[in-house]
Amino acid sequence: MSTATAPAPTVEKPSVAHLPYRPESASAARRLVRGKLAEWGLDELIGDAELIVSELVANAAKTGCLLRMTVEITRITAGAVRISVTDGSRVLPVLMDAGLSAEGGRGLALVHRLTKGQWGVTLETLGKTVHADLRMRGAS
Repeated sequence: MSTATAPAPTVEKPSVAHLPYRPESASAARRLVRGKLAEWGLDELIGDAELIVSELVANAAKTGCLLRMTVEITRITAGAVRISVTDGSRVLPVLMDAGLSAEGGRGLALVHRLTKGQWGVTLETLGKTVHADLRMRGAS
C-alpha cells in the first residue's frame, strides 16, 4: 500500500533593494516589483503593485531621512504578495480623505483601496516599515 504525500511548498526568496531617499527611487522600486511578480507568474498583480510601491516609496522619500530606504517584495501565499518599505522615520502615515481639489494626500487612500484595507505599519527601533498585501482575484 502506497501513501501519497503532498509536494513540499515552494518557498520564494523575497527581493530586497536599498534605495536613496529620492522621488526617482520609485522607478527602481517598480522595476524590482515588476520583475519579481513576472518571475513568480503573478502578472495580474503588476499594475496595482507598481502603484502601491510608488506611493510607499514617495512617502518614504518625503521623510527627510538621509541614508537608504529598504523596499522588499515577499510572496506570502500562492496568490498574494507583501510589498514593504522601511524608512528611518517613526512618523506614522495617515490615511486622509483628500478633497477633490487637494493637490496631494490620496496616496495612502489608493493603497488602502487596492489592498482592500490589507496594509499596516510596524514601528522599528530606528524607523518604521509600511507594508501592503496584494492578492490575485479569487485568492484568499
